[in-house]
Amino acid sequence: MMKSTHIKLSKDALKSNWDFLREYFKDKKLSAVVKGNAYGHGIEEYVTMAEQCGVNHFSVFNAEEALRVQQTVAENTTIMIMGAIEDEDLAWAIENDIQFYVFNMERLHAAIKAAATTGKKALVHIEMETGMYRMGFEQSMIPELADIFKNNTDTLIFQGLCMHFAGAESITNYFRVKKQKINFKRALKQFKSLNLEPNMIHTCCSAAAVRLPDMHYDMLRIGIMQYGFWPSPEILIEYLNKYKTVQSPLRRIISWESKIMSLKLVPPGEFIGYGSSYFAHQEIHVAVVPVGYAHGFSRSLSNTGHVLINEMRAPVVGTVNMNCVVVDVTNIPNVQINDKVTLIGEQGDQEITVASFGELSSQLNYELLTRLPMDIPRLII
Repeated sequence: MMKSTHIKLSKDALKSNWDFLREYFKDKKLSAVVKGNAYGHGIEEYVTMAEQCGVNHFSVFNAEEALRVQQTVAENTTIMIMGAIEDEDLAWAIENDIQFYVFNMERLHAAIKAAATTGKKALVHIEMETGMYRMGFEQSMIPELADIFKNNTDTLIFQGLCMHFAGAESITNYFRVKKQKINFKRALKQFKSLNLEPNMIHTCCSAAAVRLPDMHYDMLRIGIMQYGFWPSPEILIEYLNKYKTVQSPLRRIISWESKIMSLKLVPPGEFIGYGSSYFAHQEIHVAVVPVGYAHGFSRSLSNTGHVLINEMRAPVVGTVNMNCVVVDVTNIPNVQINDKVTLIGEQGDQEITVASFGELSSQLNYELLTRLPMDIPRLII
């Protein structure tokens, strides 16, 4: 059954992004972070494309996302859970060689118990609390952790030691990030002093990977950059200044489209849509697009947003509805029912970027993308 809207994902743009990331970060192992439904791009579609680009390590937030990745990728692909996993899912993860973060003693003991029942060792990544104050072990717990690993070699593998930076994308967090670096290096030194070292060390998301080369260690967790976005304007400007260029090497892989469902002439003196937010001072020609806030087209775009039709910008008029939006096409020639409507992306020399869409709806890039409903079809082009 045909849907009223769809999202397109560009294979060429994704390949270009991964070629750049591998060149920029040289010999470092890269993990593709696909939490939040691959930042709204669609886990199944995105990991299929990423595998074709040679990606073989994926990071997710929970066991549900891990299962979706596992059902899509090749058997030798590594999957790492960075967040939620229920005790009843631990045995499944261990049996399938799915790696997972451990950030408290309860989960560590549950992992030992689950591993004992499966006959396989749990591949755990110990997350340290370095100043984010969200999840992670305090440094004072390292001696106890070391004892547990040494006494449970039949059920545990110290696969990784990791942390997460609290805002590496902004210079305003400089001192906090600096303190986190110091804390993590102390923790690593303490583990080594106890003759216990992980198979790998990883600390960096996209922003930290660009800004903190001294914290690269063995692997980088690349999130927003693989999709063609910079972690912040600040990070982009730093890159452009460093390499004396004005052109970003990253390409957006996502575009969002629909089509015109209905056309109507509105006489002067009438209101459009619900309520009285838009008054037609003169006769205007409007088009109805079957996309609304139920699809992620925010209600805050009422009377402020735009779409692209026939390579021209059409302003939103009236209130965005649950399932449709009305746009003014008075100044766009030859508009017809079923004409393509671009909500995010390009038509000719016109473009509606995720950033501009997000700014008008008071959403971060991350927020806007991950709010795109899963039932919108993702088409690989």
